[in-house]
Amino acid sequence: MRSPDGTLVSAWSNGGSGTPVLLCNGLGASPAAWPAVVARTGAVHVVTWDHRGLGASERPRDPGRVQVEDHVADARAVLDAFGLDSAVVVGWSLGVNVAFELALEDPARVRGVLAVAGVPGGSFSSLFAPMGVPRRLRAVAGRHGSRLLPLVGPLLPLLLDSAQPWQPLLSLATASRSTEETARLRSLATVVREFAGHDWRWFRHLAVAVAGHAPLDLSPLRCPVTFLAGRYDVLVDVADVRSTARAVPGARYREFAASHFLPLEQPEAMLEELRLLTGRVPV
Repeated sequence: MRSPDGTLVSAWSNGGSGTPVLLCNGLGASPAAWPAVVARTGAVHVVTWDHRGLGASERPRDPGRVQVEDHVADARAVLDAFGLDSAVVVGWSLGVNVAFELALEDPARVRGVLAVAGVPGGSFSSLFAPMGVPRRLRAVAGRHGSRLLPLVGPLLPLLLDSAQPWQPLLSLATASRSTEETARLRSLATVVREFAGHDWRWFRHLAVAVAGHAPLDLSPLRCPVTFLAGRYDVLVDVADVRSTARAVPGARYREFAASHFLPLEQPEAMLEELRLLTGRVPV
């Protein structure tokens, strides 16, 4: 599909039926990061897209068109491409910013928001809390830390290829585990390998653009909202998620003994919370 600025964006659907769900994914993540939610056996119709310049989506002609507002335009175009008037919106990390911006800009199209491991704006000020970094230094640390992405990212393929042999090792790791744990490990392996193929200079360009997204006022929201947070998340301060949830009347909050990667660590819980949220959507 083409976004309003002409950028060709790759959109995706799980081909499911039932409740329409718009997935505003974490930066550079694919649907594989949400195994339980995107499964074709689920009673939800999930649609999503690859972020600009990542996956199968092209880069915008203007490199500056990578702000949260541009991702919101892509999200709206995805709904249009699949003929969906409205949807329950799931956001993860950067996607939380996108989900709430869409809900505020176009409330008729957002039936509810499931916000996973993210805050509505001011994301860089929420970094590195478990590491004891003072709030006044977090944004600066985030910008400086992002400079390592073009150096560290390209090492991922080498690390993966050096794990000889990858598939036999994965088989050994899953041999004594439950079916659920095995599926989780395989999903993690898929997501890591996909991440390894990113252009990390461009990935950093997208990540830094998020830093300019100011905190949002959620008081105009009228749709049901659920916030999910990981207690050991180094990218989003769990205290920030908790306080944001308290400020939204009627919002549900759930905290896990987990990291930033809740969709992979708690896949069934993500589906459970999505179902609970859908049950709160007015008919």
